[in-house]
Amino acid sequence: MSERLSVFKTYKLYVGGKFPRSESGRVYEVTDAKGKWLANAPLSSRKDARDAVVAARKAFGGWSGATAYNRGQILYRVAEMLEGRREQYVAEVADAEGLSKSKAAAQVDAAIDRWVWYAGWTDKIAQVVGGGNPVAGPFFNLSSPEPTGVVAVLAPQESSFLGLVSVVAPVVATGNTAVVVASEKSPLPALSLGEVLATSDLPGGVVNVLSGRTAEIATPLAAHQDVNAIDLTGADEALAKELEIAAADNLKRVLRPQPVDEVDWSATPGTGRMTAFLETKTVWHPTGALGASGSSY
Repeated sequence: MSERLSVFKTYKLYVGGKFPRSESGRVYEVTDAKGKWLANAPLSSRKDARDAVVAARKAFGGWSGATAYNRGQILYRVAEMLEGRREQYVAEVADAEGLSKSKAAAQVDAAIDRWVWYAGWTDKIAQVVGGGNPVAGPFFNLSSPEPTGVVAVLAPQESSFLGLVSVVAPVVATGNTAVVVASEKSPLPALSLGEVLATSDLPGGVVNVLSGRTAEIATPLAAHQDVNAIDLTGADEALAKELEIAAADNLKRVLRPQPVDEVDWSATPGTGRMTAFLETKTVWHPTGALGASGSSY
């Protein structure tokens, strides 16, 4: 019996619901914690970043206009699909982060649970951060949250999967669309996530995943006039300052990075990352008067 040839996986970007190679044709070597070669990942260019923004903007209307309940169903479907491919992700996370199989499995299980957690919040966050406001006058005054728009997300460098999910899920749960820059040194779990998103009823363009040099991809995203917000989690201090200055040009919302040693991705995330990329719409409406008695509704 002859030995069969190994079928090596070709990792690609995930943009607009499709799997293109970088338009530059460039790749870079990805190695494990011990320096062993794992794969060649696409080295995204500025053009790839701009294409991803176009895809995210195109998808924004449909995704933000979907019911919160429907978004929750889709996020739960992502968790279902990840559960079915759990072993693949355990192996990828173990290689990427130099973890034992058991520790990698714990990371993957937490990431799956994180999708479920945010799926449950999609139709509840408006009740927490919105509501009726007391005013001095015959008016209804109601505040409700709305998504910011296209959000550029720099995924954590150290937590290639759990950290990635922890920054992407809250962005899309609230109706935003995302352009995600994967961990530079460990991009493979993020690129594989695109395969799950493509088969989870998530509309193409809602999440777009780029791999490559973080600074090279993030710089045009921070300055892009059609990007509404940026999460700087995966940027170091010097890069974060540079990107924050660029983001000020069109008044982007900016979520600043925390020191790496202060972040515990396994902890309950709270609502902070959802509210970071929500705007508040306030509507005034006269109550009106009913008859001579002066009663109102």
